[in-house]
Amino acid sequence: MDEPALERLLADVSRGACSVEDAVRQLRRLPFADLGFARIDHHRQLRQGLPEAVYGPGKAPEHCAAIVAELLAGSQGPVLLTRADAAQVQAAVGAGSRAGVEEHTLTQSGALATVTWRPAAPRPGRILILTAGTADLPVADECGAVLRAFGFSPSLLADCGVAGVHRLLTSLDEVAEADAIVVVAGMEGALASVVGGITAAPVVAVPTSVGYGAAFGGITALLAMLASCASGITVVGIDNGFGAACAVARMLP
Repeated sequence: MDEPALERLLADVSRGACSVEDAVRQLRRLPFADLGFARIDHHRQLRQGLPEAVYGPGKAPEHCAAIVAELLAGSQGPVLLTRADAAQVQAAVGAGSRAGVEEHTLTQSGALATVTWRPAAPRPGRILILTAGTADLPVADECGAVLRAFGFSPSLLADCGVAGVHRLLTSLDEVAEADAIVVVAGMEGALASVVGGITAAPVVAVPTSVGYGAAFGGITALLAMLASCASGITVVGIDNGFGAACAVARMLP
């Protein structure tokens, strides 16, 4: 439940369109709903401005389905299932249909997928997602899917890493016009410093696990981004496209 939904509920009670008992029944679920295997945080959007999302890995398909159904029933905002395999997607989409929410969007992020139900209303803000290489696209796809669920319309500029930085330089107008930029890069992670040095927009850097031996599964890129001499770059965890999208959503109005 978000602020507009809470305001509508209170207004309905005030004008008699909703009984006090019905309002209490709805508010009883507001802190969280206990499913036994999960406690669903319906209060999160009201508290943080962003809804709870469902992280697929480690969950049984039936768990994903039950959590998605509860989120769809207990809130009005977007519902996200991230990093889901085929069985989890099938179970969750079926649960959404049974809950009366047929429409959904599936974004494939490598072998896994992000599924969105009820995306938020369109929000202003020009967001650019940059990838250093094509191998970084699964993380960028996850970031883009989450941003679209939150109501943004991000643009993607792929394969413009520092090994051929002229590819980035041909798109400087797009970089200059962006209100926020997400840089997704593995290897040595240098693209985040380059972009952070040429734009005044907030830059969120996502190190990826892409790279040869000395990349150490993304640790080299992570440390390079944290040590960047381009001041003020926000750095999220390795391969965390979801976290980058959430950071942007918190930054922009």
